[in-house]
Amino acid sequence: EWRCKWSLEGDKASLVAAQKALESIVADVKKVPGVKRVDRIVCGGCLDFKIVTLLAPEDFEKWQASNFEPEAEFLEKLKAIDGISMIETQNYTIMSI
Repeated sequence: EWRCKWSLEGDKASLVAAQKALESIVADVKKVPGVKRVDRIVCGGCLDFKIVTLLAPEDFEKWQASNFEPEAEFLEKLKAIDGISMIETQNYTIMSI
């Protein structure tokens, strides 16, 4: 998961810019071997912007070995956006029940 907080300032300009940053790299994420889906989550109450990438467990270590490319590029784009804060990453598992 890649996540950050966005600001309401400037008519949500930071959210719009974060979406554009995502659009610039999402095709590369979808090309990662084993990717099943890429989800964008936005919360208007707590101002979360999250990207969750679901991939096959056997492909996780390969992506990890590549430093989760294009993670660094995306995080740098987020850092350059006024109004974006608390940029973080987290790895976890998801299981349907």
